[in-house]
Order: sequence, then structure tokens, then C-alpha cells
Amino acid sequence: MPDIVPLLVEIAPFIAIGMAAQMIDGALGMAFGVITQTLLVSGLGIPPAAASASVHLVELFTTGASGASHIWHRNVDWGLFRRLVPFGVLGGVTGAFLLSSIDASAARPFVMLYLTGIGFYLLWKAIRLSQPRFEDPRYTRPLAVAGGFLDAAGGGGWGPVVTSNLLIQGGNPRKIIGTVNSAEFLLTLSISIAFIATLGLAAFTLITVGLIIGGVVAAPFGAVLASRVRPRVLLLAVAIVLIATSSYSIYKAWPII
Repeated sequence: MPDIVPLLVEIAPFIAIGMAAQMIDGALGMAFGVITQTLLVSGLGIPPAAASASVHLVELFTTGASGASHIWHRNVDWGLFRRLVPFGVLGGVTGAFLLSSIDASAARPFVMLYLTGIGFYLLWKAIRLSQPRFEDPRYTRPLAVAGGFLDAAGGGGWGPVVTSNLLIQGGNPRKIIGTVNSAEFLLTLSISIAFIATLGLAAFTLITVGLIIGGVVAAPFGAVLASRVRPRVLLLAVAIVLIATSSYSIYKAWPII
């Protein structure tokens, strides 16, 4: 019993991080991977491939719980779901194998710069949004491939890339967030299998236990928020989170800084 107390003290911060990251991710369709990947790589010095593998193992549990909650609250557009999943899996598996053999982080600052611009556009769109007029997003398959690839290679690209671009195309924020979160479970499953095949289970650390506990506990609350908050508020929140996380990633990753 005495050995359990130090163990709990050690993983408690990661439980808190997992809860906070998943609350944001479940409600806004992004940020879990960005927050946890930044912590593992920048804060603890874990190699990018091992960190991304750990994050995706955690997301197997958090996205499963979050996806189930979004389905329960009817936040999922199943037609969009079917268009996203196979192409997201294709991009994710490709990114996992690539990251396991080379360092694909060089392009990350440029991707984050693009996402910062998207964030400001969504912010402008949210401010001037009066009567919501939603459309079914058309450009989904190439977007899913890019989002899946960047998610595996960068540890957190699926939500920011896919959610933000589907919102730009006029999608209903509630349905977009719920669908992207639910599709992420199958994407994460495929990426985790690819990482295990290339890196083995040694890539996963005790830190993942704390992140899993915190993320699973918080997952249902994000779906509730997404189903009850007004579209304009959701869009505004997505824009702010996207600008904040992308700007910080640029600051940490840009070679010149």
C-alpha cells in the first residue's frame, strides 16, 4: 500500500492534464493531442515518435469515450463520418510509418502558421455570424488524408486541421465537432497499431496511465457542452483555442526563434 501513494502523486499531474485537455477536445473537436504532445516533447524531452505513440494510445480510450458520448447526444453526421474515416486512416498510417523512420517535424511550424490564419478567419466569422446558415462540407477526403497524416506525424493535427476546415466550409459546429471526435477513434486505432508494429510497446510510458484516467473521466462532459452551447459560441471558442495552441506551437518549433 505505501508504494501506491508515491505512484499516485507521480501521475496526478497527468490526470489533471488529461482531464483539461479532453474537456477542451470533446467540446471543441481539437487540442488534446496538441496539449499532451507539447507536454511530452517540450516538457519532458520524450522523442517525437515515442511521444506521438503514447498520445495515440491514450486517445484510444479518450476518443472512444468521447465518440460514444457524442453519438448518445446525436452530435454525429454519419454521412460525413463515412467520408472522413477511410481517408483519415490512410493518412494516419502513412504518417506513423514515416515518423518512425525520419523526423517529419520540420514542416510543423508552417502547418501551425496556416492554422493560426484559419483561427483568425473563424474568429472573424464568429463575430459577424448572426443567423447561422449551415452547409454540408464538400471537400472532405483530401482533408481527411492531410489531417490523419499530420496527426500521426505531429501528434495532434486531426482536430485542428479537419474541424477548422470543415467549419470554414459552412458545417454545423455541433455536428462537425461530434463527427470529427467520433471518427478520431478509428483513426487513432489504426495509428496506434502502426506505431506498435514499428516501435513496439516500449514506446509507451507510465505517463499514459494518468492521461488515460483524466481523459476518460472528462470525455462525457465535452459532448454535453457541444450539444448545448450555441453555434456562434462554439465557433468563437474553436477560433480562440486554435489561435492560442497554434501560436504557441510556432513559438516552440520555429527554427529562427
